Amino acid sequence: MNLHNLIEGKWVPHAGEGTPQYDAVSGELIATCGSEGVDYASMMHYARAVGGANLRRMTFYQRGLMLKKLAMHLQGIRKKYYPLSYRTGATKTDSWIDIDGGIGTLFAYGSLRRNMPDTSFYIDGDTVGLSKSGSFIGQHVMVPKKGVAVHINAFNFPIWGMLEKLSVNLLAGMPAIIKPSEVTSFLTEVVVRDIIQSGIIPAGAIQLICGQGHGILDPLMEQDVVTFTGSAATGRKLKGHPAIVEHAVPFNMEADSLNAAILAPDAAPGTPTFDLFIKEVRREMTVKAGQKCTAIRRIIVPEYFLEDVQLALSAQLKKTVIGDPQTEGVRMGALVSKKQEEEVRRRIKNLAQDTPIVFGDPDRVELVGADPDKGAFLSPVLMVNDRPFVKSASHDVEAFGPVSTLMPYADLGEAITLANRGKGSLVSTIATADRATATEYVLEAASYHGRILILNEESAPESTGHGSPMPLLSHGGPGRAGGGEELGGIRSIHHYLQRTAVQGHPTMLTSVTQVYQYGAEQTEREPHPFRRHFEELIIGDTYTTHKHTVTEADIVNFANVSGDHFYAHVDETSLDGTIFEGRVAHGYYILSKAAGMFVEARKSPVLLNYGLEECRFIKPVYPGTTIGVRLTCKQKVAQEKKSEDDIRKGIVKWLVDVYDQTGETVAIATILTMVRMLDQE
Repeated sequence: MNLHNLIEGKWVPHAGEGTPQYDAVSGELIATCGSEGVDYASMMHYARAVGGANLRRMTFYQRGLMLKKLAMHLQGIRKKYYPLSYRTGATKTDSWIDIDGGIGTLFAYGSLRRNMPDTSFYIDGDTVGLSKSGSFIGQHVMVPKKGVAVHINAFNFPIWGMLEKLSVNLLAGMPAIIKPSEVTSFLTEVVVRDIIQSGIIPAGAIQLICGQGHGILDPLMEQDVVTFTGSAATGRKLKGHPAIVEHAVPFNMEADSLNAAILAPDAAPGTPTFDLFIKEVRREMTVKAGQKCTAIRRIIVPEYFLEDVQLALSAQLKKTVIGDPQTEGVRMGALVSKKQEEEVRRRIKNLAQDTPIVFGDPDRVELVGADPDKGAFLSPVLMVNDRPFVKSASHDVEAFGPVSTLMPYADLGEAITLANRGKGSLVSTIATADRATATEYVLEAASYHGRILILNEESAPESTGHGSPMPLLSHGGPGRAGGGEELGGIRSIHHYLQRTAVQGHPTMLTSVTQVYQYGAEQTEREPHPFRRHFEELIIGDTYTTHKHTVTEADIVNFANVSGDHFYAHVDETSLDGTIFEGRVAHGYYILSKAAGMFVEARKSPVLLNYGLEECRFIKPVYPGTTIGVRLTCKQKVAQEKKSEDDIRKGIVKWLVDVYDQTGETVAIATILTMVRMLDQE
């Protein structure tokens, strides 16, 4: 079978002999892939002109909804991918991480639509005042880049690796060219075919190259983005590509790293934390046959527990059944290919010169349902580095398979130093029930790690584990780990957006950002804003209330109703040495009174008060102060119907500006209401 490339909306068979892809378990030929003769400049032009234009016509909210629909579609057909996944050497658990984990990432990014505007741009951060009177302000806006994201992915996660990147660039409004590893692209191709056939994403949003992709970076331009997952050596080489350097193309790199797990001094043998540590290390050595960028490569333990850990871990590894992933009872499958198996064996031989093997035999493995001569199988291998500050190979050489090295430390400071000697890692784990130990480790090791797991009896029942990047948390790390960041929720879309500072008068920036800026033009018109439906409201619509003079009785009554008898509100004899000149009104009274002043009591399109986003009490309000309120429509966010019977509605954010008789603001807040849309009447 020849794999096809998806080029400019068409499935095109590869030219030439191609690269063979073999079943990791049986050694049988699965398919061939290739990319000879592909016109990458034409592909990128198509992505920019067609895919980018189509995506930018959608709002962030619409793109998030698109991701949700795509996730639901793939969720419904995901079982078809498992038989193919087994052919990569993955067990059912391994495949679940790749398949369901990838789809779960789509769901997670689809859900971010609720936190994104129903606009084609994104506002970043707060408004910045640039003048004394407030007539000149600044605001950062973020818009999709008008380029293409080129994703170069590793062989170990042919589905998750694609979907976790695709989730982000599609939400951001940028098209992608996907270049999976030519070793496992047969699985990626099947998923991409289903994505295209679904019709959920617009034309040009995705293209696929299943072969080696030589020359794919040559046509890069200044609006493009490149992401890479793979070895640190390959990543460094690609990062120096002339087109990337010349056009200052952002390059996000997530590289394999020498991740560490640290057993804290308090986690002695016999404690629950010790047992959890052994279980976590065993799992990270054997899941995906150790072929994970987040796998534990260095096991750092107190010197007086070294033998205990070696014996306990070896006993657990011995229970690991290795063989055909489709055979009952098998818990660890094959490496992805014979070539990879040879590479791991070579790295083990290199490491074993200084760090003897204490469990496993790289030249012999007992299998269930498989032939070691045909499949790419390897036994778990555990080594010991008895002098980790002298023998440095453990901190420099990675065997990308089921291979880890034990090493002792004398105190926590040494453990931190050893963890940091990985020169930058994606993740490390500290197994401890001691809060001081966890705090010291995090503060001293965080600069060298992209993520830190604190493992103990309290977190373990719901912990996702050392090796699982989470969609809404950053995935990446400094130094050897690549220096990049993937995932991380909304912050990850920033890779595909251009942040631009816009300066001007508040009225002009209100028009540009579609969010009311304080000091901008306000429009008063009939009827009351609460009498209008969602679509009838215009940003800047304002209602100015009647006035109210605050009395001591107001303050006393609110204290009795609320139970808030703070001395500044009720005891004038206690005010010496404070900032107050006399008894002061409660801030929450001012806000409550403001609500009573601006509310429209009759039944209206306003369904309910949805909450309060921000509130500041700026100036003390004393008895005799007269207050008024300006209620201004600040921002509108449409909501989707949760069911056929649901009402169409949206969230309206209102600026509540409470001012006194001098015209100065005494309190300011943003409240939210849920407002019905027109077609429900």
